[in-house]
Amino acid sequence: MSLSDSDREIVTSELGREPTPAEAVLFENLWSEHCAYRSSRPLLGAFESEGEQVVLGPGDDAAVVALTEDVYVTLGIESHNHPSYVDPYDGAATGIGGIVRDTLSMGAYPIALTDSLYFGGFDREHSKYLLEGVVEGISDYGNAIGVPTVGGSLAFHPGYEGNPLVNVACVGLVSEDRLVTAEAQKPGNALVLVGNATGRDGLGGASFASEDLAEDAETEDRPAVQVGDPYAEKLLIEANEALLDEKLIESARDLGAAGLGGASSELVAKGGLGADIDLERVHQREPNMNAIEILLAESQERMCYEVRPKNVDRVREIAERFDLGCSVIGEVTEGNYTCRFDDERVVDVSPPLLAEGAPMNDLAYEEPEPPERDLPDVGLEEAFREVVGSPNTASKRWVYRQYDHEVGTRTVTRPGDDAAVLAIREASADDGSNLGLAISAGADPNWTDAAPHEGARAIALENATNLAAKGATPLAAVDCLNGGNPEKPEVYGGFRAIVEGLAETCAALDVPVVGGNVSLYNDSVAGPIPPTPTLAMVGIREGYAAPPAALSGEGSVLVVGDRALAGDVDTRLGGSEYLARFGGSDRFPAVPEDPDAFVSALADVANHEGTRAVHDVSHGGLAATLAEMTSREAGAAVSLPEATPATLLYEGAGRAVLETTDPDAVRDRFAGVAPVTEIGEATTDGALSIEIGDERLSYGASEIADLRDVLERELD
Repeated sequence: MSLSDSDREIVTSELGREPTPAEAVLFENLWSEHCAYRSSRPLLGAFESEGEQVVLGPGDDAAVVALTEDVYVTLGIESHNHPSYVDPYDGAATGIGGIVRDTLSMGAYPIALTDSLYFGGFDREHSKYLLEGVVEGISDYGNAIGVPTVGGSLAFHPGYEGNPLVNVACVGLVSEDRLVTAEAQKPGNALVLVGNATGRDGLGGASFASEDLAEDAETEDRPAVQVGDPYAEKLLIEANEALLDEKLIESARDLGAAGLGGASSELVAKGGLGADIDLERVHQREPNMNAIEILLAESQERMCYEVRPKNVDRVREIAERFDLGCSVIGEVTEGNYTCRFDDERVVDVSPPLLAEGAPMNDLAYEEPEPPERDLPDVGLEEAFREVVGSPNTASKRWVYRQYDHEVGTRTVTRPGDDAAVLAIREASADDGSNLGLAISAGADPNWTDAAPHEGARAIALENATNLAAKGATPLAAVDCLNGGNPEKPEVYGGFRAIVEGLAETCAALDVPVVGGNVSLYNDSVAGPIPPTPTLAMVGIREGYAAPPAALSGEGSVLVVGDRALAGDVDTRLGGSEYLARFGGSDRFPAVPEDPDAFVSALADVANHEGTRAVHDVSHGGLAATLAEMTSREAGAAVSLPEATPATLLYEGAGRAVLETTDPDAVRDRFAGVAPVTEIGEATTDGALSIEIGDERLSYGASEIADLRDVLERELD
């Protein structure tokens, strides 16, 4: 770790002296891209983050959104990309631990997790090794702490070969009277460290996450990866609840990036205050730790609390009851942020300078160029089999069957559907009915690789469509913006484009983006990753019983929102799994002009009494959607006489397939909003037959299942 020459010059000028070694490494980590968002913060103002439902927007450990006057949910998302390449198990596990503690620091109880995972080509053994380690890490940690993993996404793309992405989100539940923030409240209050002892793991994790991965990262950077202890985290969750029950917490911050130095300095800076910390008071698990190690270690399962002096003994008693370490490390002051070690003051700086004073980068960028049309010549049968059987569109059951997605007894709609639905028993709708919370998360690197701006717009609309397919109205979102090295103009241009595209469509959907995370320098010897804007979006619905994605065999099959199928526009195949499998390029399909009207109509239709099934059309196009809706109990007979094979394979967002016993009700609701095309009937034999032009595809239930079980076959 070393402070750059330009940053050292600024720090020296502000301090009026040379920084001490401890100060230098604190600035190096807190001014890193990972903590300070030096290249991305100038762009993030594009997001609209306000709304009457928003209680707390960006800037805290997690955002807070109101479901009712008294019941709130917290939303947080973060990346653990570099650590998951170096050590897939611990890297992913500690990502879960960190996002859960972000939830705790708001006074909330974690009720759901999502994981959005991105790896290199599935045909590469290294990709499978990383996938298996990451899934095991998420599973072992999430299952042990009792928080269900209810959704997410999984994508394979050659651009992630040397740098996978692990993006995890957490939803928490909190009432107004238990809400806590990361803003220090009053001088004289104690700073109390609760949780695991501090060791030497995770040293310099923030700076490690702010540079490209080197060829020897798996061995050389292992000390920068934290090691998790989910059983300690579970104890911390319950201890946090006990502290809240007795109103013993004034403010809180989870110890994540930059460790104790990051958490404590940000806590007091946010409150316009200072701190005086004695580093030797920190409970430690390794001998002879020095000041820098104590300040920067990212040892897991630790929280920093602001506590009134009269309550310190009670906090210590609760920590002891849960077998957690507890140290009174210092107090909140009105002065600088100071740290002492071995009878010497090793840090004495202005909190705003340290926590908020990093200079922003003004980087050159190149606008992405739209691709030319260059389409492969492939027969319909071969194209269907390749797309439906691709790891990107195949069943993800191998992943989510390893997660306990029902712990907590809230999960109504389970993984494998468009969105999860959770029962929020603590809240009710205006009419007195039960309130369901729908959650969708993910991105598609094929889309944003082909067209960063339009692809990001489509990702926003797809997540909203997922919620609407379960009858939910989108409420708010958080994003995890992943990009390569921003110092490369073409990479920064793509990153700018995904920010703008995501912001535009979220605004058009009236969905505030209330928080998020940025992860840059996702470059390796294999090159930069595709710009990847993971979005986690929540919505609310009256009642818990959402329509499934699977056909029932009882009704007519309709497609809503498909302008190409209705003959209004030409199909564009850019960003499709079809081109990913067979090569070629094309423009990306445009997003509808009024996405909010489509989403509202779809949510209404999903809640109609005649609706039997709803599934959004996205990855793999209409071909994959129809295959996903079939089962051994129900299938479909579909006829598309005026369509072309491209109609079956393109991936324009803002479409859905419905099974309904009342097609006229669907047509009436979508009148003036989007086209409705009746394409066939659901059947009870589990088979899928598609007539398209003069060609016919026909598959039995077992054939479709076999095509879609590629992950199970390869990984079991």
